[in-house]
Order: sequence, then C-alpha cells, then structure tokens
Amino acid sequence: MSLFTGWRAALRIARRDALRAKGRSALVVAMIALPVLGVTAADITYRSAELSPAEHLTARIGAADAMYSDVGLGPIQQMPDGGMYDRAGGKEPSEEPKPIDMRTVLPKGVRAITEQSVSATVTTSYGIASTEITEFRTSDRMARGRIDLVGGAFPRGTGELVATEAFLKSSGLHVGSDVTVTTSGKKYRITGAVELPADLDAKALYAEPGAVIAPWAALAGRDKKVPAPQPGETRWLVEGAGDAGIGWPDVLAANKAGALVNSRQVFENPPPDSEIPLLRSNPQYAADRVYEDSETSAALITVVAMALLEVVLLAGPAFAVGARRSRRQLGLLGTCGGDRSQVRAVVLGGGLVLGGVGAVAGVVTGLVLTVVFRPMIEGWAGHRFGSLALHPAELLVIAVLGLVTGLLAAFAPAIVAGRQSVLESLTGRRGVRRGSRVLPITGGCVLALGVLIAVYGGTSGNSTLVAGGSVVAELGLLACIPVIVGLLGRLGRRLPLSPRMALRDAARNRGRTAPAVAAVMAAVAGSVAIATYMSSSLAESDYRYMPMLTKGTIALTAGDPESAERLPAARAAVEHDMAVTGRRADISRVWAGSDCNVYYEDENGCGSLSLVKPAGKGHTCPLDSKGAKELAARLSADEHRAMMRTPACVDVHNSAGSFSYDSDNIVIGDAALLDTYVKLDDPAAAAALKAGTPVLLNEAYAENGEVTLKAVHTYNAKDKKNRELHPGPARKTTDRLKVYIAKAEYATTPGIRMILPQRTAERLGLHTQPLGSVYAVGHEPTDAENQRVTAAIDQAGGGVWVQTNSGPNDRGSTILLILTLFAGVVTVGAAAITTGLAKADAEADLTTLSAVGAPPRVRRSLSGFQCLVVALTGVLLGTAAGLVPAVALRLVDLRAAMEYMRQEPMESAYTPIVLPWATIALLAVAVPLLAGGLAALFTRSRVALARRAG
Repeated sequence: MSLFTGWRAALRIARRDALRAKGRSALVVAMIALPVLGVTAADITYRSAELSPAEHLTARIGAADAMYSDVGLGPIQQMPDGGMYDRAGGKEPSEEPKPIDMRTVLPKGVRAITEQSVSATVTTSYGIASTEITEFRTSDRMARGRIDLVGGAFPRGTGELVATEAFLKSSGLHVGSDVTVTTSGKKYRITGAVELPADLDAKALYAEPGAVIAPWAALAGRDKKVPAPQPGETRWLVEGAGDAGIGWPDVLAANKAGALVNSRQVFENPPPDSEIPLLRSNPQYAADRVYEDSETSAALITVVAMALLEVVLLAGPAFAVGARRSRRQLGLLGTCGGDRSQVRAVVLGGGLVLGGVGAVAGVVTGLVLTVVFRPMIEGWAGHRFGSLALHPAELLVIAVLGLVTGLLAAFAPAIVAGRQSVLESLTGRRGVRRGSRVLPITGGCVLALGVLIAVYGGTSGNSTLVAGGSVVAELGLLACIPVIVGLLGRLGRRLPLSPRMALRDAARNRGRTAPAVAAVMAAVAGSVAIATYMSSSLAESDYRYMPMLTKGTIALTAGDPESAERLPAARAAVEHDMAVTGRRADISRVWAGSDCNVYYEDENGCGSLSLVKPAGKGHTCPLDSKGAKELAARLSADEHRAMMRTPACVDVHNSAGSFSYDSDNIVIGDAALLDTYVKLDDPAAAAALKAGTPVLLNEAYAENGEVTLKAVHTYNAKDKKNRELHPGPARKTTDRLKVYIAKAEYATTPGIRMILPQRTAERLGLHTQPLGSVYAVGHEPTDAENQRVTAAIDQAGGGVWVQTNSGPNDRGSTILLILTLFAGVVTVGAAAITTGLAKADAEADLTTLSAVGAPPRVRRSLSGFQCLVVALTGVLLGTAAGLVPAVALRLVDLRAAMEYMRQEPMESAYTPIVLPWATIALLAVAVPLLAGGLAALFTRSRVALARRAG
C-alpha cells in the first residue's frame, strides 16, 4: 500500500470517526477555533482601526480636492502633505502680513465652500452648554467622508442646523428640538443628526454659512453689552475643474500668496524632492521621523507569540481525549493488521481533519463577529474604520498556523496511541506507568531559563527576547505540570469525599489532567499578561497626571469685580444642582499695585507679588540646577521618584495656577479652605489662620519658620483711583512673615502655595477681591448638572464659571483594550470547553460510582470538583506564567524611561508594576466556580450501567 493510499484511508477513518462522535468533534473544533477566532478578529480590528494616511486626509478635507487656509505668515514654503511649512526665506516680515483674499488665490474654474467656527453657548433641555458652532455647508458633496448624516436632514436655511450625536446625547435634545444662541438670542431648529467619522465623541453644531456669526456680529455692533463673536480662521474646501484636481504648481502659487494647501492630488502623487522649495532651503525636513508606540508593539509581539502557543495547548487535550475515546477502534485497526505507523496516521488524520475545520471556522467566525460588532468597536475606539481591512495573506497565515499547530497538538496523542498494545486498546485498560523524573527537572531548568531570557530582554529593551523568553518559560512550566498535579493528591487527606476523590483522581490520571490544566493555564496567562501590563500603564498615567484641583472638589470662580457681585446667585445654583458635600470655602485673589487682570496690556502697567524661594539644600531642586544630568545618571527610578516628590522639586514640576496666575499661588482663605480643599485636618493650622498667621503648604519656601514676600506696588496711570492714593514711582517692599508650615505631603496641593488671612493682606497694603468658592462633591459634575448651573449663572448675569478636574487624558490604548476583550473571551471559552472534555473522559469513573451505590449527588459533586481542580490549578499557574511577560515588558518601559530621564532630569522615570487584583480575583474565583458549577449541572444523576471490560 502506497503512502498516499495509507493516508487517504487514515483521513477517511478520521472523518467518519469525527462524524460519528459529533459532540466530541465539536469540542475539538471549538478548542482550535477559539484562539484562531481571537487572533483573526484582533488582526482585522487592528488593521481596520489604523487609518491610512489617505483616510486621515479624507477625515480632514472630506471629498474635496484640496483645503486652502491662511496661516498668517506671508509667503510660505510647504511639504507636499502640508504637515510642515515655514516662511519663505525664513525671515520675519517687517510688518504684520495682511489677511489673504482667498478668492484671488484659488485656481480658475474651481468650486469652493468655506468653513469657519466660533465658540458659543446654547440652550439645552437641561440649561446652557458651551459648544463649537461651525458654519459649513454640510449638504455639499465635498463634506462627505468628513461629516455624515445619520438621521433627519441637512439644513436648508439660516434658521436650521445639525448636531452631532454626542452633542444631542449630552444636551438631552433630539432632531426637531430648538436651540438658542444665548449671546445673539437667535433660535435655530435642529433638522438632523450627524457624526464626524474621525471623532465620534465630538460635541458640535453645524449651520449654513452666514447663519450664526454675521447676525451675532451685527447685534454686537448695535448693542455694546453683547460680546462680539471671536470666530476662527476661514478655511476653503476646493473642488478642481475637471479631473486634474489641485496640482503641485497650484500649491506653489498659493504658497507665494501665503496660503497653505492640503491637496489630494499632490498627496497621492508627490513631486520629486528637487521640486520642493522647502527641502532646498531646509534639508532637515527630509528626515521625516516616524514615532512608533513601543508599548503597543511590544505588547502585540508578546500576545501573538503566546496566542500561537495557546492553540497548541488548547488543542492538545482535545486530541488526547479523542484518541482515548477511540482506543477500541484503534485496537480493532491493529487486529486487522494495521501497524503502529497506521494507528498514528489515524490519530494525526483526526488532527488534520478537525484542525482544518477549526482553523477555517475560526477565521470565518472571527471575520463575521468583527463585522457584527464593528459599530460597537468603532464607538469604543472613538472613530469609524476607514474600511474593513482584510489582508488575505495574513488571514491565510493565521488559518495555516491554526491547522499546523492543530496537527502538532495531535502528534503527542498519536505517539501514545501507537505505543499502546492491542490488548490494552480493546479492554480499555490504561496501564500504569511511572512518571518521568527527567521531564520535571528539565521543565524546571527551562522555566528558569525562560524567566532569565525574558528579564534580560526587559532590562536590555528587546521585546523579541521578552516574547521568546515568555514562551520558553511557559513551556517549562508546562513540563512541570504532571509533577504539580501529582502533588495535588496529597492535599485531599482531610477533605470530604468528593473533593478528596477529585484530587486523587487528578493525581492518578495525570495524562488526562495535565493537558486540561495546560489549556486553562495558556488562556489565563494571556489575560493576566495583558491585564497586568494595562493596569501598570494606567497607574503610570495616573501618576503623571497633574490635576488642576484637589480630587473630589470643584471651584466656582469669577473673572472680574462685576462678575464677583453675582457669586451669591452662582453659589446657590451650585449648591442646588450639584452633589455638594460638606461646607463651602470662600477664596479671594490678592495682588500688589494695579490689577494685572485689568491693566495687562500696558508694559510695566501693573504690580507683582511673589514668594522668594531661598537657595540651598531643601529649597533648590537638585534636578533643576547645575549638575542635574550628572545627578540623574546616578539615581535609580525609585530614588528619582522620591526626589521628585520633595517640596523643592514638586514646586518646580507642578507650579500651574488654578486660581490665580499673578500672585504666585497665594490665595486669601480661612480654616474652611483647609478642610474642604487642602484636606488638612489640623487644629493648629486653623488656629494660625484665625490669628492672622499664613499657612505655608510648601516648606521649601520657609527658612527659620518665616517666608519672604516680595511686592512691587506699580500703579497704572489709567487706574486713577489708586494712582491718587499712591502717587510717585513704584514702591518695592520685602516682608518677612512668620508662617505655620504644613507637612511635606501638602506641597502637592494643586494651585495653592500659601493661604494668607484677609487681615494680614490688608496690613501689608495688598489688594484683595472675592474670587469664588471651593466645594467638595460626591462625584464629578455630569453634563446635565453643568448645564443647569450654567443656565442659572447666565440668568444671573454670567461671568462666573465652574472649574472641574477632567481626569487623566489617556486611559489606555484602544488596541490593548481590544486584546484584553478577546483574551477574556478565550479564557472563559477555554475553561468551558475543558470542562466538557474532562467530563467526557471521566465517564467510566462516574459509571463505577453508580455501580457501587453512590448517591446521585456524589456523581454531580465529584464531576464538579474534578473540573474545579483543573480550572483552579490552571488559573493559578496561568497567573504566574502571565506575570513573566508583563513584568519583562514593564522593564522594557523602565529602560526607555530611565534613558529619557537622564536627558531630561525633571521628567518622571516612574514605571510601576501593578497587579490587576480584580482581574486575578475574577479568574481565580469566578472561572473555576463557573467550570465546576457547569460540570455539576450537566452531569446526569443516574445512568444506565455498562459492563466494564476485563
């Protein structure tokens, strides 16, 4: 019999066996298909979510041929894509360039529409909201691809506009609602809902050209109480004459007039470098640097490597169980003259048949699920896919990889089946073999080697070594599983009957238990690796975030003395409509001389007030002085972090003014401010303020318990009232004030360096003005709460606003979130499928229990505890295996952060490793309980007794 004939027979037997045992075959196919599905969906999602340069251009200029804009520099030179430009000649003009009349710049025969935006406040169903209104003809065909209609109709007149879905959701409005621009008083009807494919979260309104800005400006011209609109630059979307579009000569002509052009024709067919004037005068622009997200690429490399290993580990127990269930059939093959190679061929044929079906099913299902859940994924990513990017070569590689790894997974069961004697196969006896002592020792060595490779890759910044070391470590741990499973039997001596039997059964049947544990371990390792990396990255992002206000607080502030008179009404609105907890703390501004908020236009036309920071140790930040780079080179990440958190360095790194920009973060307040905002519960500090002693929150400014307050009392000639009281030249004063010094931890309080009592400011000859109030809140204000308060403030006269913390901007990469989702699905799926396979393989043991008279509940509880043992052991080992690549990847990030910190000593090198305890608890508790519960639920209490062979 030829080799081809033998394999054809083996494949025919494998196909018939698969059709005969449909349930088991479905489990095997699902084992292979699940990882292939995850990798396929992740590949399609990743490729589709990454917009191409051409799709980015469409998001910017829509279906137009080009966009013209006035950058206000005079004649310019630009790169073909419009991303970089500079003044022609590189010299500052002698006078301010005049605005461009774009109609004279546009090529002849083109069609153009304009776009101009203005910030405005409009009425909503809750109150008043601030938003951006853009005058742009959204119904024009040039707007397609940039703005798309999703409901209703485009505006047809100056009394209509369209709104983005995000704006409608936040404002409580809908298509058909009316909105009023509060400054102009003009009412508009919302005729449609639109979306920006490149920014689904944008909250904006769109009106026809001339519908908003012109009436508003006309009203402001007639009524001086109405603030004039402050529109942005006008941009022109252009459609070329014929099919030529806007070519490079047209771009060069527009550059001479001072216009920047983003042209689709030039982008798709860029000119040679010799024809680009900017490159001739600035050759450095040719080195277009491409920045790669090292975190995402490193994570992708590691996850893909572990996903391929997961296919093998998930499919391995499936084929092992399948071969064991078919051992009588394989024994009959031996009685008919089949040799060991033909028995192995039958098992491998099963791997080929079911592996091929699983690979194809995984790819097709991954594609279908991505299409079905595309809107949800796009909403999660915040933008539409440019297109569903299908790369046939990549999908084919994924399918072939699934097929090959499925075949490899059947290799070990095929070897075992080929070694079994015909008598063992026919009687069903498995025989007893001593466990190998070489395998666990080798596995331990391989595990240690893999960990060392991964750690070395992390410390050297090589993500490829991290991926390779993680796979090697997991393989080593896999080799140790039989010994670990064998030790489980010793743990059940003092346990009740069902868990004791489950542990001993797992120890006796290591050949069945070890592959099942490996399957769960592989799935959990990927989830834990991604979750650990993400939680660590988010902790780093939270650490780098510099809040404008103390957590859990909001600030109500007035911009000028006239607005300050409306603070009582604004306070009432905040206390009524927001989740205020506790008492409020009133604060005031303080300054010397004429108020810089009023007389900022005149040079040296206002006073100044500042705290003098002493020099020397404890006062000057070593990382911001001479020798900082040499010092940074000697510091570890923890030492650098500790130094950055000292009051001297915190002050340099975080000196933004949340309440005042001209008083060196000095505010007027009382003890309520300590309790509500600073969160300083110190009776001594409250008593000091009551006695007129300032409270210093940053000890770096104190020397011998005192601070130096320097003031320049400059009075502007336009400030007639104060000028009469303070004639003569500017007066400079330096006062030494005894202060109460708070602990070092309060130096990080956002926006406040020192709290000055009102009477002390008056004694020093300083001026004060009520600024607003600070409140503690139970949660960040919602859109509806903000809009209600804004409406109440506007009704009272306006000029007062509520300031809140926006929170960290970057809450994690979209790609990492998608990978986490898929890894979680694979984890739950693998545990469920492994439960089914373990139950199928243990059917003979369950039959024996019934034969000896065990109650039905024992069958159920034993089956449940068997799966609980497998799932819990796999989860714990998977957690340990998943931490290896996560920690190693964080070491890669640490190396990069340290290199950057040594170049910029004031930049943080903090790279924490944070365990995702919630995810680990979910996997360690919920998944094993789910597996055990399903096994117990689907185990039949009573079965017909079958004769045991032998």
